[in-house]
Amino acid sequence: MTEAKDERRPAGELEATVMAALWAADAPQTPGQVQLSLGGGLARTTVTTILSRLHDKGVVERRRQGRGYAYFPVQDAHDLTARRMHTELDRDSDRHTVLARFVAQLSEEDERVLRDVLESGEQ
Repeated sequence: MTEAKDERRPAGELEATVMAALWAADAPQTPGQVQLSLGGGLARTTVTTILSRLHDKGVVERRRQGRGYAYFPVQDAHDLTARRMHTELDRDSDRHTVLARFVAQLSEEDERVLRDVLESGEQ
């Protein structure tokens, strides 16, 4: 195997790349169309697997197109980022400490934004 194939991509990178292709499209995309828009660097089976996993997570929906499916996003980039933050938070049993450390590392501007969101009840 080549070195490039042995190197693992950071968690979520492939999903983010596929989502970017779906967000850029003006219509639902088949795995083949997504593969082409990504420059063909990924096998179609890999793209299909990623799309299936995104569907299972509720991030994309699909509709029948021929013998396969065409996929479209049901969450925007902000929703996906929030989902990732929740996933990371869920990985630790001491939520209080994780949240406290997260808040302690916020910039003054981000802390102000967080306070504003919490006070307004925005979602």
